[in-house]
Amino acid sequence: MSRMAQVLVLARYEDEVMEPLTRADETRTWRGRFERIPDWFVGGWYLEFYRESQRRGVLADLEALPWNQPECVQVMLHDEDDDCFGLWMFQDGALVEVSIPRTQRVHVPPPSWWGDSPRPGSLWRTDGPDAGRLPAHSPEHEQDPRLSW
Repeated sequence: MSRMAQVLVLARYEDEVMEPLTRADETRTWRGRFERIPDWFVGGWYLEFYRESQRRGVLADLEALPWNQPECVQVMLHDEDDDCFGLWMFQDGALVEVSIPRTQRVHVPPPSWWGDSPRPGSLWRTDGPDAGRLPAHSPEHEQDPRLSW
């Protein structure tokens, strides 16, 4: 299924750590490779996905890297339905989504044709001109706990 998404990784002085993910590797569960953001003093990498199935596992691979300073790693994820990038940082050894003021992750039931793909919800701004258009949030038991990343 077509599903545009972007990933930004910001991690100071972690070029050697990120190097394996800058090379193509057909054994990974996700497709593509990170590109270095040119001319940045502090390390930054980006990756774009064009299909939902191409990105599954990218967070796990980033989490598994031997970071020198994991507390300084920021991963920003943007799905085509998100109003803005979500922020993920290390907490207790795992990459977890960090709450951003004036945003809310909204989970709605997937359409009947969705199949077995994870449904992560969408990140919405709660302020601004479109704040009143937030869809109804699904009850927690209906939310998909699986990561689509």
